[in-house]
Amino acid sequence: MSFSTDIGLAYPELILAGGALVLLVAGAFAPKASKLVGWAAVLVLAGAAFAAATGPFGRGFAGGMISDAASAFAQVAIFASSAIAIPLGQRWFERRGVDNFEFPVLILLAALGMGMMVSAGDLISLYVGVELHSLALYILAAMHRDNAKASEAGLKYFVLGALSSGLLLYGASLVYGFAGSTVFTDIAAAVHSGANTGVLFGLVFLICGLAFKVSAAPFHMWTPDVYEGAPTPVVAFFAAAPKLAAMVLFARLLAEAFGGAIVQWQQVLVVLGLISVAVGAFAGLVQKNLKRLWAYSSIANVGYAIIGLSAGNAEGVQSMLVFMVLYMIDVTGFFACLAALSRQGKSMETMDDMAGLFKEQPGIALAMTAFSLSALGLPPFSGFWAKVFVFKAALGAGLPVAAILGLVGSVVAAFYYLRLIKVMWFDAPLGATDAPPIEARVIAVSLALFSFPVVLGALIWIYPAAGRAAHAFGLA
Repeated sequence: MSFSTDIGLAYPELILAGGALVLLVAGAFAPKASKLVGWAAVLVLAGAAFAAATGPFGRGFAGGMISDAASAFAQVAIFASSAIAIPLGQRWFERRGVDNFEFPVLILLAALGMGMMVSAGDLISLYVGVELHSLALYILAAMHRDNAKASEAGLKYFVLGALSSGLLLYGASLVYGFAGSTVFTDIAAAVHSGANTGVLFGLVFLICGLAFKVSAAPFHMWTPDVYEGAPTPVVAFFAAAPKLAAMVLFARLLAEAFGGAIVQWQQVLVVLGLISVAVGAFAGLVQKNLKRLWAYSSIANVGYAIIGLSAGNAEGVQSMLVFMVLYMIDVTGFFACLAALSRQGKSMETMDDMAGLFKEQPGIALAMTAFSLSALGLPPFSGFWAKVFVFKAALGAGLPVAAILGLVGSVVAAFYYLRLIKVMWFDAPLGATDAPPIEARVIAVSLALFSFPVVLGALIWIYPAAGRAAHAFGLA
């Protein structure tokens, strides 16, 4: 391919990179214009999403970038999630006296890294994308500088993130040493009949590094502390889009580079998924802080997505993509509800704070109920269909034990979702809540519509689009 053709494949990333640089300079010279910078960033994300949806497909930069149905599907979802985070976060910071233009710029840079992750065609572009989005997230976690918990969350995230980066690099070096290349197609040729011991060790390290990024157990240790300490809108962002980006990267790496070693990595994924489901379900039972509770919920739900991916076929990847998109809606909406709630100027983040919420804020309480029931997997909410697809893929791939144990974990986790609903609907109120800000209320209620049965209409588009994306990985 010519260089001009390669550039055409990278239009979404170029739009984000150029937009971030221009807005960074604009914000530096006009720091009081943060609202304009924020809305301009939303337009940049919309332009990048349009470019991803309509751009050409192919491989460029000597195999380092892949533009296909999978990258387009993931980028549109990631950029949409990023666009929602900007107004939600900017207004939240403004109400706390933190008026900065860096927030939307960091969101753009994180989205750029995630766009590179889902388009990665070799181990080098994989690592560059992971680090670009991670560095932006470290700063976002600590952006509320006057809050000690936020600073602690950013530091913990950075230190443990450096550990995961070391695992990724070590695994990549082993794979390169034993396979002779960093390009996915070349690695696939080297392991077409199974991975040798050296490549297998490298693959295990790569899986461990990516498991940290999706907060899969036992690499989840950062998640509850970072979720609790980071600003609520920031948690709404990095509990959603980065997880989808990492899972798509997971799928591309395993399918395109290690497709000949499915039998070997399938066992690792099944164990990883089941441990995540168990840790998320049982550890969530004792949580009182809702941000920590949903941290464990995210660990469990990533486990379900990994179980779908462990099927090792196109149906499994399709189920994982549908599951992650629908879960993104639930987790973003739930944290939008938390961002909207306060009492006497103090954020409401614990289970006790939600006592009698339905009597004070019925709209927000209904939305939180919908997101909780959807995450639980109760029919006919969206989470039910997401789990149906995952368990169906696992059963079809001959993994009935994984499907049954995943279902048991879902039943255990039902306790803490139902406890929250009981507290909101039936406990006595603790006092009047503050009026919810308009942007958080609109985002929460709008996303709640996709958790109610109207999501079936959305599935008419999401499910076949995820199917086209899954087949782009070349799995049967």
